Amino acid sequence: MGAVAFTIPRNASTKRAYSGINILTLWSAAAKRRFTGHTWLTFRQALAVGGCVRKGEHGVTVVYADRFTPDAARRRAEETGDAAGSVPFLKRFTLFNADQCEGLPVASTAASHPSESIAPTADAVIAATGAVIRIGGGEAFYHPGLDYVQVPPVHAYSEPINWFRTVFHELGHRTGHPSRLNRDRSGAYGSSAYAREELVAEMAGAFVCAALGVTPTVRHADYIGSWLAVLREDNRAIIRAASAASKAADHILQRPAAAPSAAVWRRLRRMARAAPGREGKEGRKSMTE
Repeated sequence: MGAVAFTIPRNASTKRAYSGINILTLWSAAAKRRFTGHTWLTFRQALAVGGCVRKGEHGVTVVYADRFTPDAARRRAEETGDAAGSVPFLKRFTLFNADQCEGLPVASTAASHPSESIAPTADAVIAATGAVIRIGGGEAFYHPGLDYVQVPPVHAYSEPINWFRTVFHELGHRTGHPSRLNRDRSGAYGSSAYAREELVAEMAGAFVCAALGVTPTVRHADYIGSWLAVLREDNRAIIRAASAASKAADHILQRPAAAPSAAVWRRLRRMARAAPGREGKEGRKSMTE
C-alpha cells in the first residue's frame, strides 16, 4: 500500500475508529484497490462535508452489531423484577474510501514513523498494562496460571520492532485472564478452542501495532491463515475472533469500549416506540433490515 502509514481505519467525518471484522474488511479492500489511506465515509457523509462519491465507484459493506433492550421489556422487568430481555440487531453500512471521493476537506495524512521513534510509545503502552514481563530464554509465551509474559531479549530479534510485535501478541493472550476479559482458554493444542484463542491474540497484536503506527508484518497474515484452516468448520469464527481481538486491543491500549452513536440510539428508540412490546421474532427481523 505504498508509503502510507498502516493504521486502524477511521471514519473521515466522525473520526471514530472501526473495530472487529470491519478492520479486516477495510484493510483488505484498501490493499486490493491500492487506496492511499485508511479513512472512510458513507455516501451521505461525503455530501454533508461538501464532497461527493465519484460516479461509478463501488463501496464496501461493513456492519454494526449489538443488543438493544426495548422500552416495553425494560418496563416489564422493573415491574416483575426479572432481567430485561435484549434483542440482537445488525445494521449494515456502505463505506467509500476517501480516494473514491471528490471535494472532501483536505485531511492531514498520517505519517510513517521510523521504528526507533515508535519504541518509547510502545514501551509506555506495555508499562501501563501493569503486566509482568519476564525477559529471557528462547521462546515467547503467556503463562495463564502465574499470569506473566515471557519473551526472549530484544537482541534475539532481527529488528527491535519485532520484539514489540511479539510482546503485543502475548499481551493479547493475557487479556483473556479471568480477571480481565475472561475468554475461554481451556482448549488443548490443536483444538478449535486453542486455534480461536491464537487467532484472537494474533489479531489483537496486529490491531495494537496498527494503532501505534507499527506495520503488522507478513507473519501476522501467515499466522492467521494457518489457523483459519483449522477454523473452517465454523464460518462465523473469524467474526467472533475479530470482535474479541478488538476488545483485547482496547484493553491493552486502555481505551473505553465503543458505544453506539447517537444516530443509532435515536433509530433504535424510534423503532421501539413504533412497535411497543414486540420483542419476538417479528421485532428481531425489523432491527436487522
